[in-house]
Amino acid sequence: MLDAKLVRDNLKAVQARLRDRGAEPDFGEFLAADESRRRILTDVEQLKHRRNTVSEEVGRRKKAGEDTSTLIAEMRGVGDRIKALDDEVRVHEERMQQFLLTVPNLPHASVPVGRDSGCNLEVRRWGEPRRFDFPPKPHWELGEALGILDFERASRMSQARFAVLKGPGARLERALVNFMLDLHTGEHGYTEIFPPLLVNAAAMTGTGQLPKFAEDLFKTQDESLYLIPTAEVPVTNLHREEILSADTLPLSYVAFTPCFRREAGSYGKDTRGLIRQHQFNKVELVKFTTPGDSYEALERMARDAETVLQRLGLPHRTVVLCTGDMGFSAAKTYDLEVWLPSQPDGGSYREISSVSNCEAFQARRANIRYRPAPKAPPEYVHTLNGSGVAVGRTFLAILENYQEADGSVRVPDALRPYLGGAERIRKP
Repeated sequence: MLDAKLVRDNLKAVQARLRDRGAEPDFGEFLAADESRRRILTDVEQLKHRRNTVSEEVGRRKKAGEDTSTLIAEMRGVGDRIKALDDEVRVHEERMQQFLLTVPNLPHASVPVGRDSGCNLEVRRWGEPRRFDFPPKPHWELGEALGILDFERASRMSQARFAVLKGPGARLERALVNFMLDLHTGEHGYTEIFPPLLVNAAAMTGTGQLPKFAEDLFKTQDESLYLIPTAEVPVTNLHREEILSADTLPLSYVAFTPCFRREAGSYGKDTRGLIRQHQFNKVELVKFTTPGDSYEALERMARDAETVLQRLGLPHRTVVLCTGDMGFSAAKTYDLEVWLPSQPDGGSYREISSVSNCEAFQARRANIRYRPAPKAPPEYVHTLNGSGVAVGRTFLAILENYQEADGSVRVPDALRPYLGGAERIRKP
């Protein structure tokens, strides 16, 4: 959520930066509510001044033995009026907050301006796509032929966009999770968290899923709890309503969880395979930092995610998203894109991780602060999140990049210790 004072004092600049990301919210309601709030606050201050004056006069008259009943009645009426006006102020502040909850974050100055993904900029690339001496197959054909992926049975028990992983496929998924967690906790300094998979509306609001993306969420029948779309939600809310000590920052967390998304806006996209599922596994990275350290932390987090792909030998590139392609809560985002040979036109890079600095946007919504010094007033932390990485997309990238002409799939060296030393996945 944007700072209300920033919006009020720099409205034209805020509107210009929002236009860069294709957003043009009407601030009329916000400004009207803010004007009413400030007018009422002026009245409240005048009434409080009057109450203080009357209180002093009551004290003087009591000492003089004079009658104070009229003044006490006036003071009681002033108090009632102050309470009524305070209630009005809260109503206007709620109107302002509800509006700001619908406004996306402002892009960082270093983010390239552009309308869509065509304006994203590649910043680095690792590995060379493999040249096959046979026509490479898509992962769904490989997985079904190997007996490790079953989409038909999954759709019968659930619906489309679900999958059953079997035998070596299930074990490969588990191996990837353990490999990623071991890497991030053992080498990158993250603390592992296993959070709840169901969270309340306040947690979803804190990270920006609500109210804007309600249609993408699965919720319980009584609508009080939601299945998480990413571990970013519960892990970021781990310090909700807290004031952290500066000497504890940065805090770095990693969490493996299933994730659940309706994919409401993806009709007709990636209808086959594992790229866009309603349920998928992900290893998520979350950091809490001071404002001065957050962009250095963003670079480190992107490198941490890239290390996963490098250890697995998967060619990939890193792009910085332009203003029009960023997520709602992000001030700056790097996407990691892995090479998939099955994509049209001989293969292409597809997103496997997004790493974002949200600055104080989420912290303001979730009221997560830190105290820079023992007696200093608290300030909002900066929050960062990123996939470290999406397990299902890594699974399919391994199948496609490590496939052989006989239909088997080689196991990357880094995963062999997690698969009992197995070098290949073959059809039984």
